[in-house]
Amino acid sequence: MGKEKVVKNRNFLADKIWVFPFAIVGLIAGAILISSFIKAADDHLLCSRGNSRSQAVDEYSATPIQLEAIRHYATSRIVPQQNFDEISVTFDVLKKRAPCNFLVFGLGYDSIMWTALNPGGYTIFLEEDPKWVQKVLKDAPFLHAHAVQYRTQLQQADDLLSHYRSEPSCSPSKAYLRGNENCKLALTGFPDEFYDTEWDLIMIDAPRGFFAEGPGRMAPIFSAAVMARNREGSGVTHVFLHDATRTVEKAFASEFLCRKYLVHKVGRLWHFEIPSAANMNSDDDDQFC
Repeated sequence: MGKEKVVKNRNFLADKIWVFPFAIVGLIAGAILISSFIKAADDHLLCSRGNSRSQAVDEYSATPIQLEAIRHYATSRIVPQQNFDEISVTFDVLKKRAPCNFLVFGLGYDSIMWTALNPGGYTIFLEEDPKWVQKVLKDAPFLHAHAVQYRTQLQQADDLLSHYRSEPSCSPSKAYLRGNENCKLALTGFPDEFYDTEWDLIMIDAPRGFFAEGPGRMAPIFSAAVMARNREGSGVTHVFLHDATRTVEKAFASEFLCRKYLVHKVGRLWHFEIPSAANMNSDDDDQFC
């Protein structure tokens, strides 16, 4: 009986491995359909009835990246790091916000998917391993990715919290990122577009945070909070934190992203909707949460 159960479990896992890529294909196809309907409706308001349908077909068909994503996931047994329910949380936001500015910490098996789910938008990936960036871009040159360096280690997490509380350039009302060498949690030395773009969605799924010498996600979490507070455009900044159930991620999310802005918890993914400082209560000026 034991062997039979093992065989059944293996067959079940194998079935899941094959089913998941097709679920991703379904999401991408759904994104294509939704975007076509929305834009066709916009055309209908601006154009005559006779022209709107042809324009929707000609101009709003699937993008090359979306078609490549469908081919990729339909023919691959390598699946994204997040599960389907976790991916769906971000997808639901992208359905409403795309095309938008989407910043992703990490470059992985889900990168083609995220780019495809933001058609016409601006999606970039930040990755700590330059060799991995070269490998991924060799197979998917249409992705927009940068190799970046972090100046923190996971084992410094407690010290970094103490540092933030005593360093003026880390305080919410004074914090900035570009060139802020005094605040150890501020991401410095990154590409200009990281600083110059106002991000609508921020996905934190990197860098590595599972061993003492790894960079940890402390600086990305802090920096996402700073960017969200400094937002000048309308609306909130959506921040998605993966592996949020780990000790350090949970502590830094509670300190900087704030439980009061947490709107979804699905699996290991937490979703925050963070308003700009201009739209916060005056009592929030000197604290993140």
